[in-house]
Amino acid sequence: MAGISGLGAASGLILASWLLTYHNAEPATSSSPPGHVETPLPASPAPKDPSPPAPGQTNRPQPSTPDPPLPEIPGTGLLRQGDSGHGVYELQVRLLQISHVYDGGAIDGRYDAEVRAAVTLFQKRYGIRGDESGVYGDNTRHALMLRTK
Repeated sequence: MAGISGLGAASGLILASWLLTYHNAEPATSSSPPGHVETPLPASPAPKDPSPPAPGQTNRPQPSTPDPPLPEIPGTGLLRQGDSGHGVYELQVRLLQISHVYDGGAIDGRYDAEVRAAVTLFQKRYGIRGDESGVYGDNTRHALMLRTK
């Protein structure tokens, strides 16, 4: 049944293409006798039916489950002890969401020794590599964002 509907769709496309070509074409001079209508050939051959499935298989496409989208990472760059501002504030909020990493830590926007220790612990616990220990770099940021809201 799928082959028939596929052929119907292909035939419809060929017909539509022919109609557009015929309708938009300039009158052609032809050496054909009057009353003879030439039928243009399709630009590409009609698709062939796929080969029959092997015994026990079907022609149905297998459903695929797309990977969940990664959260967008707002702002990149390093945060380290001594830094302050909104980026550190957001880091502190996220660290509090990870159990036993920054429990009871301040949310004041200052990257102090306590925040550094929490980042180091998070990096060790989740095997984060590529960022300096205690520094909130791109790899640590990505891992933390995947685990928090």
